[in-house]
Amino acid sequence: MSQTSSAAPVAVSSRRWWTLTVVALAQLMVVLDSTVVNIALPAAQADLQFSNGDRQWIVTAYSLAFGSLLLLGGRLSDLIGRKRTFIIGLIGFAAASALGGAADSFGMLVFARALQGAFGALLAPTALAVLTTTFTIPKERSRAFGIFGAIAGAGGAIGLLLGGFLTEQFDWRWNLYINVVIAIIAVAGAVVFVVNAKREGPRPKLDIPGTVLVSAALFSLVYGFSNAETDGWDSPLTWGFLAAAAVLLVAFVLWQRRAAHPLLPLAIILDRNRGAAYSSVLIAGAGMFGIFLFVTYYLQASLGYSPIQTGLSFLPMILMLVLAAQLGNNIFLPRFGPKVLVPIGMLLGMTGMIYLTHLNTSSGYAADILPPLMILGFGMGTIMPASIQTATLGVDRRFAGVASAMVNTSQQVGGSIGTALLNTLAASAATSYVASHAPATAAVAADAAVASYATAYWWGAGFFAFGAVLSALLFRRKQVAAPSAGAAASGAAPSDAKPSASDDLPEPVAAH
Repeated sequence: MSQTSSAAPVAVSSRRWWTLTVVALAQLMVVLDSTVVNIALPAAQADLQFSNGDRQWIVTAYSLAFGSLLLLGGRLSDLIGRKRTFIIGLIGFAAASALGGAADSFGMLVFARALQGAFGALLAPTALAVLTTTFTIPKERSRAFGIFGAIAGAGGAIGLLLGGFLTEQFDWRWNLYINVVIAIIAVAGAVVFVVNAKREGPRPKLDIPGTVLVSAALFSLVYGFSNAETDGWDSPLTWGFLAAAAVLLVAFVLWQRRAAHPLLPLAIILDRNRGAAYSSVLIAGAGMFGIFLFVTYYLQASLGYSPIQTGLSFLPMILMLVLAAQLGNNIFLPRFGPKVLVPIGMLLGMTGMIYLTHLNTSSGYAADILPPLMILGFGMGTIMPASIQTATLGVDRRFAGVASAMVNTSQQVGGSIGTALLNTLAASAATSYVASHAPATAAVAADAAVASYATAYWWGAGFFAFGAVLSALLFRRKQVAAPSAGAAASGAAPSDAKPSASDDLPEPVAAH
């Protein structure tokens, strides 16, 4: 009996780090796609001849499909098997990317982007669920989630770097074709290394009413914020969709309380630590868009950087994020817990944002831009991996997919809120600046743009400050007690545990 139990982990151990590589590739493909296309937009617009008003739909089509279908995608991975769902998501995302790269009209490109978002919603939570159920030994789990969290946080910046290179050296279409190359490698790896876990017990049913309610709610939420970005907060369409989202979300929660097979068991999000983790991911996502969006505008429009120079400018930020992710998850998180680590990351994010408010039209990179980007990178590397690992810890294996989808949903909703709110605040600040510095010369317009970015940075700092307070209050204190005797005797892995109010980070254990 002992020989049988000891043999199983050996078989898994020879493959799980390759599994991490495959999952990391899939996560990178999904995350970088949120920014890699942005750099290609001007070239795509010139090629396909669509208007400035239509341009935002290239981004919005992706975010609407992705945001509204995430919970469905996560639940499907629980129902039909994670390996199968993972491979379907990779192939579908690659096919949609190829269609977008070959688009000969605006309509085809928008359709391809929506299709990308739909398959991304299937792929992203499944990738995280595979990671959650593959790495159950606390020390290895910390290392794996450190890498995954670093990719989740740095993917946007990597997208800017890759997008600038592909657009300048090749063609805007390669910003989409590159996904095909990544997906082919990831599919081959998934076939060989991703394990299909055996189902225990009867096959649960898909919660159709819950799926419709939450998908409609998330669609309305993302569309409402996207509309606010283009038409303003006084638009009836904006408030109509946001009000509909609120009503639908309430209806979804009420239905989940009585559904026989709930799409999202409320115990998952009502757990204090997981709720705090989801909130932290949402707030960090909102603040991050202030970095990528407005620093990119500033570098290219105010300082005249090329797309490649802009992407390279973010490279030190990526390196700091990766460093912080590894230090945090492997050393500090097991020792101090998320209650200490996440608020510190939020305060670093706030500091970096405030630092950015001092930029002007004559600022230099080394003295003025590099330091805040490095601070922000270290802050995000402290927040994201710790939050993602905590959000998926202790979840019943049967619901790992939908719990993982909540991480992606939080980041997507946070990004939508951040983009809409910061864009409208920045636009209002620019208008006020020009009005108070008439006549509107080219120099005044340049200063107005920088002033509008500073407004966005101040609000981004406010997001991080609020996140620091909220995470410090919500996360439970680090548990120092040993695991319960029952859990120790059964040998249950953290990812197999039922959700409960006492879930917390596992204590370091001896290798086994």
